[in-house]
Amino acid sequence: MTDFIEEIIKSVRGTIESGYYNVDPVEHEKVSLKKTVLSCTKNPIIAEFKPASPSRGFLRNSEDAVQIAVSAERAGAVGISVLTEPKYFHGSLNSFKNIRKTVNIPLLMKDFIVSYTQVEAASRIGADAILLIQKLFDKEYSQASLEEMIDIAHSYDIEVLLEVHSLEEFLNAIYSGADMIGINNRNLSTLEVDINTTINILSKYGTCGKIIVSESGIDSPGQMRLLREYGVKAFLIGTSIMLSEDVEEKIRSFVEAD
Repeated sequence: MTDFIEEIIKSVRGTIESGYYNVDPVEHEKVSLKKTVLSCTKNPIIAEFKPASPSRGFLRNSEDAVQIAVSAERAGAVGISVLTEPKYFHGSLNSFKNIRKTVNIPLLMKDFIVSYTQVEAASRIGADAILLIQKLFDKEYSQASLEEMIDIAHSYDIEVLLEVHSLEEFLNAIYSGADMIGINNRNLSTLEVDINTTINILSKYGTCGKIIVSESGIDSPGQMRLLREYGVKAFLIGTSIMLSEDVEEKIRSFVEAD
């Protein structure tokens, strides 16, 4: 079986070398995703815009990016995650920039970041936060250590959501300088999804005083209620939003769920 992580990292390195991340800047005053999550009085939902996924294929047209972002902001999302990886997720730096020019809530650049060039691009397109993936650093795919990458992000006034999938990765992540920890219910090697990934980790170690974001596989308020019992603070939801005919109502149903 092909390891998706190994496959996509080869592609990402080629994308970096192609100059894709050399992008013109957008003026933007930073907004803290962490503070927005902590101050949210309802369910803190980070709505994700992704035109495609390796497991589900095509989801939405890239041209829908701004409309969906506006809907997310109106529905009360605390932030928007925007895929910028172009080959497997059909993400776009230009889509990110267009969203940035339109909404005021925090934006998370979601990509497979292994280079300072990508962090600089995040700053230039107006990202308030970036996703870093613990596994990429454990496997030494990055040009720098995790702490060095976090430091460079912070030097640009960009927050870091550090993603983990296993107990070992979680234990490594809690000692990092990341602003939040995301537990991905999707195994990035096999692409299988199981929300018990979050539950299994937190039932053994708790939140360790960290802001925990559960990612992937969340498609009902009932799942959110269950995850909250284990200390999850926020929810990053993509596919179920992308597949909805009424994106604004779908996001609002998550935000306002009991």
